[in-house]
Amino acid sequence: MKLNGAAILIECLIEQGVGTVFGFPGGAVLPIYDELYKRQDRIHHVLTAHEQHAGHAADGYARASGRTGVCIATSGPGATNLVTPIATAYMDSSPVVFITGNVPQSLMGTDSFQEADISGMTMPVTKHNYLVTSVERLADTLREAFYIAASGRPGPVLIDIPKDVQIAETEYEPVSGDALIPKLSMKHPMAQLRPEGEALERYKTKAEPRLERAAQLIAEAHRPLIYCGGGVILSGAEKELLALAERVDAPIASTLMGLGAVPASNPRMLGMLGMHGTHAANIAMQCCDLLVAVGVRFSDRALGKAAAFAPNAKVLHIDIDRAEINKNVSTTLHITGDARVVLELLLTRVAQKHHTQWMQQARSMIEEYLSDELFEPRKILGAMAKTAPEMTVATDVGQHQMWTAQHFPFLRPRQLISSGGLGTMGFGLGAAMGAAASDPQGRPVALVTGDGSFRMNLTELSTIAYYGIPVIIVIFNNGTLGMVRQWQTLFFGHRYSQTTLDRGPDFMKLAEAYGLEGTRVETMEAFSQAFERAYRAGRPCLIECMLDIDEMVAPMVAPGSPIDSFCLN
Repeated sequence: MKLNGAAILIECLIEQGVGTVFGFPGGAVLPIYDELYKRQDRIHHVLTAHEQHAGHAADGYARASGRTGVCIATSGPGATNLVTPIATAYMDSSPVVFITGNVPQSLMGTDSFQEADISGMTMPVTKHNYLVTSVERLADTLREAFYIAASGRPGPVLIDIPKDVQIAETEYEPVSGDALIPKLSMKHPMAQLRPEGEALERYKTKAEPRLERAAQLIAEAHRPLIYCGGGVILSGAEKELLALAERVDAPIASTLMGLGAVPASNPRMLGMLGMHGTHAANIAMQCCDLLVAVGVRFSDRALGKAAAFAPNAKVLHIDIDRAEINKNVSTTLHITGDARVVLELLLTRVAQKHHTQWMQQARSMIEEYLSDELFEPRKILGAMAKTAPEMTVATDVGQHQMWTAQHFPFLRPRQLISSGGLGTMGFGLGAAMGAAASDPQGRPVALVTGDGSFRMNLTELSTIAYYGIPVIIVIFNNGTLGMVRQWQTLFFGHRYSQTTLDRGPDFMKLAEAYGLEGTRVETMEAFSQAFERAYRAGRPCLIECMLDIDEMVAPMVAPGSPIDSFCLN
């Protein structure tokens, strides 16, 4: 059948199983929105208040569900507003297809109205991107984009479609099943799938020497430590990772993005590593004699002083992306491949070990917090977990993000939705909307945010109110850019330059303006009641928690210091 490019785009989205897209219309995507209108019974569009938050919503959708998110924006400023969410998704390996319109090809290069070279701008922060110059190539390009976004190490893909391509017509042939996978050569750098059948046998043969050497390193270790990252969750390797830890009899530390891969309740779990990591995780890292790192990229916030990181340990690094090997930490041995496949193969070669004394030593370093009646982040997050232990929790970036990572006991993969690599303030509300929209059961999602971050995305209150998206917004309001103030306190002689937020808005009046319920609380009893009421109601609402301006995140390691050298306990 003959369709125009815009219709082919929407049909291909439906073909890929996309049920929800996020976006904001404009002149260069009007043909696309016209086709969305015609197919609104088959695909749902969420109109956000700003393109950036549409991008974060698509990202949150992908992180929470494991499916590829989709975002649409117009040319020029609409497209450039996507640069931050594209970079955010790229840094955290989130599969999102970003679709932008552009001016007709006849006007490209003329500085025409709302023209921008978005494919050129985003090349460094996309896994792959396309400028579609022919309607005949559009369907195959879309199928290829979805394949690339989700395969191997996932990531964002951008498709820029000039308006003349959207209007032009060509024959469209629907496909399904195996035909959805484009005929890419397996040597294509973006075509990395989990090997199966003959491909798996070839991989086994190639990896055999490294697997045997890895098993030998494990057999020789006396103080092994498993270090898990977001790659474990992306590959679905949680069971295999825990099985390896039990076989090796080793404790487990996690990156921020790896939280939830192993339940916080598991006795092997020591918590998050790094600048705001737990004492147990940081000290165990410095004491271990073998570090088995799976799906991690050894970021600077985790390493501290790289030269002093895990000084007594041999390092076995397992990751799907060869570019991450020996980039920040020199390895004793590395195995490149899908985490689940590698762990499955490794488990068959590892004998049961017993490291009772080491496990007792690692567990003894876990600090128990005394119960008290203070109204503080640790208690607030504990109350949230008591009411809804399996609830998906999104965060913005700052002190509240670290408190959440430290004190909310994540029990399952994809339970935490947070910007780790780029550290994007303003990420949270869009991401929470996307996470909630991805849940077919319509369960509430919590957003833990700060008053500074929330000012960057509060326009999306209109979105959650209009669509009834069940996001419970918990604002830690300490009247400051808290993490920046903490650094000013510790490292800049208490010179609080431009971090005090002694200004509006009144968040209660703001909630009322958008037709949402708002509650301001200053005690644990009031918070617990408000949060439980909001969770049971399943409606979007806002809870403002009034905190002291000098509340700090502890523990903390100063930047560039060894991770067992705490400047704040």
